Amino acid sequence: MHIFNFSVSIKSMSAEKINNSEIHELPPLETPNLREEVRPKRVDINDLLARARKKNEKENLGNLIFLSLFVAVIVTTGIILSF
Repeated sequence: MHIFNFSVSIKSMSAEKINNSEIHELPPLETPNLREEVRPKRVDINDLLARARKKNEKENLGNLIFLSLFVAVIVTTGIILSF
């Protein structure tokens, strides 16, 4: 049934021609002005190590919170089941 409706809708569509005048009336495209970031030529290893340590500390804190919640749920379940 869908195939028939689809073919009917295609036949009922009209073809329109695009005038060349419509194309020429469009405004010209502009290249956005991007500021070039100035990067130092050398990379400081201490900055990289500090960034890696900070990321590692955040991951460790997240793991510690998850582990503590898991232990709290197990202890709570054990206390409830013991009564």
